[in-house]
Amino acid sequence: MQYVTILGSTGTIGQQTLDVISQHPGRYGVFALTAHSNVEAMLQQCAQYQPRYAVMQDAEAARLLQQRVQAEQLNIEVLAGVEGLTAVAAHAEVGIVMAAIVGAAGLLPALAAAKAGKKILLANKETLVMAGQLFMDAVKQGQATLLPIDSEHNAIFQVMPRQAYSDLRDVGVNQIILTASGGPFRGYTQAQLQEVTPALALKHPNWVMGAKITVDSSTLMNKGLEVIEAHWLFDARPEQIEVVVHPQSVIHSMVSYVDGSILAQLGNPDMRTPIAYGLAYPERIASGVKPLSLIEVAKLEFEAPDTQRFPCLRLAYDALAAGGTAPAILNAANEVAVAAFLREQIEYLDIPRLLEMTLQQLPAEQVQSIEQLLAIDAEARAFVTQAIANMTTAPVRKVVSV
Repeated sequence: MQYVTILGSTGTIGQQTLDVISQHPGRYGVFALTAHSNVEAMLQQCAQYQPRYAVMQDAEAARLLQQRVQAEQLNIEVLAGVEGLTAVAAHAEVGIVMAAIVGAAGLLPALAAAKAGKKILLANKETLVMAGQLFMDAVKQGQATLLPIDSEHNAIFQVMPRQAYSDLRDVGVNQIILTASGGPFRGYTQAQLQEVTPALALKHPNWVMGAKITVDSSTLMNKGLEVIEAHWLFDARPEQIEVVVHPQSVIHSMVSYVDGSILAQLGNPDMRTPIAYGLAYPERIASGVKPLSLIEVAKLEFEAPDTQRFPCLRLAYDALAAGGTAPAILNAANEVAVAAFLREQIEYLDIPRLLEMTLQQLPAEQVQSIEQLLAIDAEARAFVTQAIANMTTAPVRKVVSV
């Protein structure tokens, strides 16, 4: 029996991880579940999966959950805050940690799992975007196993050579090709993008994801963050990472080799496939995903991304090129901007404007420590929050039909 801690169990990835685990009851057990503040969802999961620990990031939510757990007579210990998250991520009885907390909040528990030598299923982009070198060093020093769960990086991992290398060309790799669906606004004009509402942005054509990631997908920021991730995961230079828009989301990513070959991983757009791959690696187990029918798919399309209409992708490349703390600044600014857009405090096209402004105003520094990164993260958030507060007028929204 392998015991699993799921960081972010009430989110989309967490729920899908529990679904896969449920299909293999003799193989995996749930050791700990964590959430931010959704007490009702956590209580339901506790009743169903009977973890030893339940952790709420929010202290008041932890207090409420403790009362409910006692009332239901569940034999579960409730913990709170970052200390609770890191404790269940590094616990000696845990073999696998699903790192699926969205945003910067997932960084410290993921680092704790790395230092403790766990098998880490990394679904939290911000860990590598904010602290790529520090996290990869922790993985190496802790002798942890790192398996990417993003469908794109998981696809690349599956078709990359397994031997060690200091340069991709040492193993015959020419380029990593990240595929992007293009999001719901792929065919929109600039004028239409000016009228985008949160309701429209949350309608992804292929994937079921959380609100923040769905908006990021629509702006191509999600793909930009994945470019930064790929740099750290596969030791790839920016020019070795290409983004290709593939609306069907059937090819999840590809690797181009120097002999002219391109190897790709295909499948239906369902995150349970990479989750199952990560849980069982190096073996394969059933995920519950319907097999892909190429006959039903019929055709596959590809096009170059438009960084004029979707500048967030360009900004991510710029931050990666700048290096140091620039990706952490970009990530923090994006989290605040997307949250403000979802609250209808800013317009859709204000998101890239705010990101570019923040990158220009906050100079990148060489990364020294986690404490430094957290301080810079806070500084970037404060800068964008103030910039949003300074926006005193906003145009009346018009709903654009799709």
